[in-house]
Amino acid sequence: MFFDPVYFLYLAPGLLLALWAQAKVKSTYAQASRIPSRLTGAGAARHILDAAGLQDVPIEPIAGQLTDHYDPRAKVLRLSQGVYGANSLAAVGIAAHEAGHALQDAKHYAPLVIRNLAVPAANFGGSFSFILILAGAGLAMQQLVWAGIIAFGCVAVFQIINLPVEFDASNRAKALLVSHGIVSEQEMGPINRVLNAAGWTYVAGTLQTVMILLYYVMRFSGGRD
Repeated sequence: MFFDPVYFLYLAPGLLLALWAQAKVKSTYAQASRIPSRLTGAGAARHILDAAGLQDVPIEPIAGQLTDHYDPRAKVLRLSQGVYGANSLAAVGIAAHEAGHALQDAKHYAPLVIRNLAVPAANFGGSFSFILILAGAGLAMQQLVWAGIIAFGCVAVFQIINLPVEFDASNRAKALLVSHGIVSEQEMGPINRVLNAAGWTYVAGTLQTVMILLYYVMRFSGGRD
């Protein structure tokens, strides 16, 4: 399995798309970072949250680059150092996207609820699926192999569910930034490019996981001699 050339054929589409998407994120983020905005990333997120009645959701800085996220368990929005205090269209766009997740949580957006429920299974699958598959193959225990494949399938299902969550958050961000007067419609071009590029990274990750899952199914279901 480790040196099976067919594995790399399955892996290639998602990997190539991921490399392209990451390069696109890097370039669009760099361009939008050079364009000043009226509010900082934290200021834009605070404006959106307050307008939605979410004054109780705090905004905290977090170390790292592009580590921005909304924590639905703690009800906290965390923004990276390059977004929290930055006055740029890139910072405002990313902060608004994360604020969109907080709005989803407040409104019990169904795909987000399902995604949150799927987190434990996805974490287990991500941690133990390969171990189960490897152990099952080594011990010639087909049931153990399929337990690993099912566990890995939980990761794929999680990522598929996550796609509408991420795209909806971006769509909310784009609409709210203009409707609240945080940016003008003319300033939305760079923000759209950043958020669209970020969306492709989720598509690439999902494609890569699904293709690996298909490889496992093909490899261990007698699809190859």
